[in-house]
Amino acid sequence: MKTEISRNISAADGKAAYDAACKSVLSNKIILGWILKECVSEYKGCTAEEIAEKYIEGTPEIGREAVHRGGEKIVGLNTEDTTIDEGEVAYDILFSAQIPGSEESLSLIINIEAQKKFDPGYPLIKRALYYCSRLISSQYQRYFKRSQYDKLRKVYSIWICPYPPKNRQDTVTSYGIGEKNLIGELKEEKANYDILTAMMICLGDRA
Repeated sequence: MKTEISRNISAADGKAAYDAACKSVLSNKIILGWILKECVSEYKGCTAEEIAEKYIEGTPEIGREAVHRGGEKIVGLNTEDTTIDEGEVAYDILFSAQIPGSEESLSLIINIEAQKKFDPGYPLIKRALYYCSRLISSQYQRYFKRSQYDKLRKVYSIWICPYPPKNRQDTVTSYGIGEKNLIGELKEEKANYDILTAMMICLGDRA
């Protein structure tokens, strides 16, 4: 039986992995559910179906333009991030997802990027961390005002790379903020500094 997901996969087959068909596949809630289940620690123990049905928030929209609206797809946040001084960033897929078991219905902000070219002339991880930084700074006036930094939401920027170099194939790597005591021993509450994660998912050779 042809489902919306399978039709999108068929449409993407043979095309550039970074085109609208690929983004359409990645924006299906069940696909996002599997990505969050395997990559985002907050969903450890959840099923992909549970994540898709219960925790992912938003309405269908991808990048700058609305694409073929079939199935249950997702974004929810404005995928264009513009500031006067820093220019515009257009995210491939951007959405909010509730954190399971959070007492105040806390949400994560999650960005998914499909990146065909792994070496675009600069370290891709730096771009991913830049996206994380923009997602944090863009929360001002949206989720908090003045000095309400306790209301900052954690952000993820997850990059899916179908054509990485061989030494990176079949790898999933996470980059974030950690705590390191230089003098003395201190344990800050992790939620106070663990506010961003950039992740690189490098696929294997499909030949």
